[in-house]
Order: sequence, then C-alpha cells, then structure tokens
Amino acid sequence: MTPAAWIALAAILVLAALAALLFRPLLTRAGYELAPIAPKRSAHEELRGTVAVLAREGGVVKIDRDQLGGLLDLSELEVSDVMVHRTAMRSLNADDPPQQLVREVLQSPHTRMPVWRGTTENIVGVVHAKDLLRALHEVDNDPSRVDILKVAGKPWFVPDTTRLQDQLNAFLRRKIHFAIVVDEYGEVEGLVTLEDILEEIVGEIADEHDVDVQGVKQEADGSVVVDGSVPIRDLNRALDWKLPDDWATTIAGLVIHEAQTIPDEKQAFTFHGKRFVVLKRDKNRITRLRIRATETG
Repeated sequence: MTPAAWIALAAILVLAALAALLFRPLLTRAGYELAPIAPKRSAHEELRGTVAVLAREGGVVKIDRDQLGGLLDLSELEVSDVMVHRTAMRSLNADDPPQQLVREVLQSPHTRMPVWRGTTENIVGVVHAKDLLRALHEVDNDPSRVDILKVAGKPWFVPDTTRLQDQLNAFLRRKIHFAIVVDEYGEVEGLVTLEDILEEIVGEIADEHDVDVQGVKQEADGSVVVDGSVPIRDLNRALDWKLPDDWATTIAGLVIHEAQTIPDEKQAFTFHGKRFVVLKRDKNRITRLRIRATETG
C-alpha cells in the first residue's frame, strides 16, 4: 500500500469513529442500538470453538475432544498447574546410608528422584535408576560402596510460571525429562516431568477402574471419593465436569477457596452443582472428599 493510501485509510477510520460518536446518541434516542464490534478471536479460540461445536454435534468423541483441548491448553497453562507438589515429591537424603539410598531408588515406581542435602530445599542432584544400576554393577553389587552424589546428575531448575508449551519445547531441546520447579524466590515448589506435560494431551493410561485418574474412586451410589491433591483439570476430564480451575489447582484448593476456610471433617458444602463432604483432614490439608452431583448439577 502506498503512503497516500495509508493516509487516506487513516482519515477514513478517524471520520468513522467521529461519526459513530456523533450519531450514536441520536440513533439511541430514535430506538436504534449500534452493536459493538466483537474483538477478533485468536486462532486458539477459533479452534477451541470449532472443537466444542463438533463435540456437541457428535462429530468428535470425548477422548478426541479432551486431547485436542489439552493440546490447545499448552499455551495457556503454566508448569505450576501440572507439577508434582513438593509435599508429594519422593526424594533422597544424600546423607543417608548408601544401602538405604539404593533400596529406596530400586523400590520407587519412579525412574528419577531428586537428591537433597541438609534441607529438602537444597536439591543437589537427580538420580536415574539406570545410572544407579550401572554404578552398582561397577562395585560388584555392593550398595555400601555406591556414592549417590557421583551417580546423580546436575538438577535443572525452572520457574513455576513457565508456559507448558515452552517447557515441552525445552524438554525436547535438552533431551531431559525431569526438572525442579521453583518460585520467584528460588524456593522449591515441586517437580515436573515430560510425562506430566504429555498426559495433559493424551491423558493418563487407563486401568481396570471406571475412572482412570489416580486418587479418584467411583462409588456405587453415584458419588465420587477424591483425594484432595487431585487436579481439578484431571477430574473435569475424567468425569466431564466443569468445575472452575481459575483460583485453585487441586480439588482441595477449590473447596478451601469456596469455603473461605479450611473445613473440618464431615463439613459439607454445595457449589458449582456439586455437594462436597470433607472425609479426612490432616492438619491444614484436606486429604479426602466425597463429591456428588446435586439435582440441579
């Protein structure tokens, strides 16, 4: 476009804006209302809207809808939304006896474990079970001769505000599957793995239970017993619910937010079309709840 054309376009836009300001009151008094121009939706919003329409019309099954939604969510969610919280982290104390450390690693369901020294906030390494087995073989399978810090790799620290899409790209670029999550003060918040992010897209591997989310059990009476640490997003995807996750990440966090207090055991609350009953509380944490849909939910 030529400079003259740009000037002409700018003049037209200015005149249009002035005309709208001048004539809107007159048109309003005459009984007409100018509809505001809707902002242009982003490509992500367009795709999400298309998927929602196809799902309502039966053109997309639930699992495909969830996976497409999870893929689109990568640019909106942060590492803190999917990380394993520090209270649930399984870690190793570098000062424990080598035999105990070897036993903990070999008995763990995880292939990687963080190592700390002095305090759990001081993460000094990450041990991979494969590397430990190799080191064990080199010392004739004598656990007492294993130096856990020599086996451990250097820990990788990432901010809790990192977008999932960026973290996924970083995992792939570095060829690393494990990172320690820290807040703005450098305090350890938890850990995140490549698997955590991929599960946001494909979901967890289903088992023999009706609900394929860890910490969730469907009861015969239609209620659901849920661990307080279960992420709201996972529960929504598994049960096709629409509980909000804007203010809290876990289901316990949602109940505390809505109740504006830390409830006692047997206390019940109703919100968002569901009735929540606190089954178990450990100090200041809600560890188990029963949830059932209300008649209007």
